Amino acid sequence: MRSINARAFQRQSAALHLTNGMARILYIAYPLLTVSDESAGGAEQVLWTLEREMARMGIATTVAASAGSRVNGELFPTGEPCTRTDDYERRLVEHEDGVVAFVRQREVQGVSFDLIHDMSGSFWKRAAEIDTPVLATLHLPRSFYPAQSFQDIPANVSFNCVSGSQSRSFADLDTMLGVAPNGISLDQFDCSPASSTAHEPDVREGLLWLGRICEEKAPHLALEIAGRAGLPITIAGQVYPFSYHQQYFEKEVAPRLQQIPNATFISAPSFPAKRQLLRRAKALLITSLAEETSSLVAMEAAACGTPVITFRRGALPEVVMDQITGFVVNDVASAVDACQYVEAIRNMTCAAHAQEHFSSTKMAEVYARLYARIFHNTAERLSGIKGAARETEYFHQDL
Repeated sequence: MRSINARAFQRQSAALHLTNGMARILYIAYPLLTVSDESAGGAEQVLWTLEREMARMGIATTVAASAGSRVNGELFPTGEPCTRTDDYERRLVEHEDGVVAFVRQREVQGVSFDLIHDMSGSFWKRAAEIDTPVLATLHLPRSFYPAQSFQDIPANVSFNCVSGSQSRSFADLDTMLGVAPNGISLDQFDCSPASSTAHEPDVREGLLWLGRICEEKAPHLALEIAGRAGLPITIAGQVYPFSYHQQYFEKEVAPRLQQIPNATFISAPSFPAKRQLLRRAKALLITSLAEETSSLVAMEAAACGTPVITFRRGALPEVVMDQITGFVVNDVASAVDACQYVEAIRNMTCAAHAQEHFSSTKMAEVYARLYARIFHNTAERLSGIKGAARETEYFHQDL
C-alpha cells in the first residue's frame, strides 16, 4: 500500500498528465456481451465511443470487457461473453474479481491506473478494495438501482449522470459531479446537412424500431403503431440471453411479426446494416415504457436526417425536439397520428441538430473536465490541502 503523500502526488501528476495525454485510464464495461461499434446496449456503445475519443487524445486507455471485444486501446479480457441463458450473475463475479486483481497487479508493477471509469453499472460498489479513484457513470433511471446501492458509498467513488432529467433524481448524492450528455461518433454516419442522404427524402419508406429487445423497450407497441398506421415496419435488434427477454420476444413480438402486414425482423444487425436502416426509414419509433436517461438511437437517427416519433419518457424530450426533429407523443394513438406528419420534418434540420448537439468530441471534452476534477479532489482529500470549495466552484463554472 502506498503512502498517503505518494498517492496524493500521483493524483496531482495525473491532472497534468491528462492535459499532456499521459494519463492511464481503465474503462470497465458491462460484462454480459462484447464491446464494439456493433454493441446493442447503450452503455457499451457510449464506452466504445468515449474510449475511442480519449485514445485519439493520446490517453493510454484500457478496457476491461468480455473476450472478443474490439476497442481502440488495450483490451483486458475478463472472461468469455455469456452464451448460456441467465448466466449473468456468475459472469459478473468473474468480471469484477478479474478487474480487482488486474488493478492491484498494475499497481505492484508500478504502472497503476490514474482513474477507473466504471460503465458497468455495478463495479463501483467494490471500489473500497482498491486505491484508484473511480468515476461511475449512471446510465439507468434511479428506480432501476436497488435502494441499498447508494448506501455506504466508498470514499474514492464519484458519479455522473447523462441527462438533466436523470440528474434530478440523483440530487441527493454528495459525490455527484454533474451531467455529461451522451454523444455519438458523427463521422461513423457521414450524414452532414450537405450529404445526399439528407437531401433525398423520396428514398425513405416505412418505419423502423431499433434497439435491445425487451419488455421495457416495448417493440410490440411499435408493431401496433405500424399496423394501425398502415405502414411497413422493420424491427431490428438483439435479444439478450435472459429468459425473461426471450419469453417476451416469443410471446409479444414474434406473433405480431406474423400478424402485421409488411413487418420484418432483423436480428442483431451489423453497424453498416444499422446505418443503412436509419438512412432509409421514413421515421424511427421509440416506444420505451422506461424513464429513459438518454437515447443514442434517437441521436443516430437525427445524424441520418431521420425524424423520430417517441413516447414522452424521461430524457427523450431532451433528445428529440418536438415538431423540429420529430414528435414527442403520449401514447400509441398519438404516435399513429404523428406518422401522417413525418414528411413535414426536414431531414436537413435533423442532421444539423445532430451535428450541433450530439458530437462525441463534445462528450469527451466534458468527461476530460470531470476527470481533472476527480484528480484534483482526490489529491486534496489524500494530502489534506485546503481550498476544495474554491476549486470545485471553478470547475462547476467550467462545466
